Amino acid sequence: MKKIPALIFFIFLLTGAAFCDTFTFRADQMSGSKASGKEITVLVGNAEVRSDKLLLRADRIEIQGADNQFIDCIGNVRGAEEEKNIIFETDRLRYDRKLKIARLEGNSTLEDRDNAIVVKGRFIEYDDTAEVTVFQISVRLFKDNMVCRAEYAVYRRIEKILTLTGFPVVYKKDDEFRADRIRVDLDTDDVSMEGDVSGSIKN
Repeated sequence: MKKIPALIFFIFLLTGAAFCDTFTFRADQMSGSKASGKEITVLVGNAEVRSDKLLLRADRIEIQGADNQFIDCIGNVRGAEEEKNIIFETDRLRYDRKLKIARLEGNSTLEDRDNAIVVKGRFIEYDDTAEVTVFQISVRLFKDNMVCRAEYAVYRRIEKILTLTGFPVVYKKDDEFRADRIRVDLDTDDVSMEGDVSGSIKN
């Protein structure tokens, strides 16, 4: 892998014409290769990439593909989908600029500030186009006085609907709800349950 002057890299990255967006970067160190089929740019130390309205920061960022399609962020990953006011932190993030799908791995947190929710899990897949997010493994969602827990959850941002499966439980103030499947309307905080329903309500 050879080092290329910063100016050349800056121009090269801006000309990812296949996606018609502005694409910029910065880092303490940079290296890369433009060999056909093996295109890669490696940013190390305070690495930052901005693509469309997505901002990514990490200890190390690798950009791969002929049109800079794939971005792999490793270590202390932080980012934001600025137009939708969504911020996130994770151990590792992989992003496909063509499909606009981000996968967060490890200890991960996603905060949707417009809808006042914070969700944590070990794996998060965010589809920016459909505005659907899948959470897996030790999922926890926090909103006002409500806490939701499950092993698997699907959040449909446009409809403001959360579906929980895998030993789901919802706590609303002093109330507790359990079932095989729980659906939460995050606009009204209404809870609907299916299968082996149980719970407790304090008056």
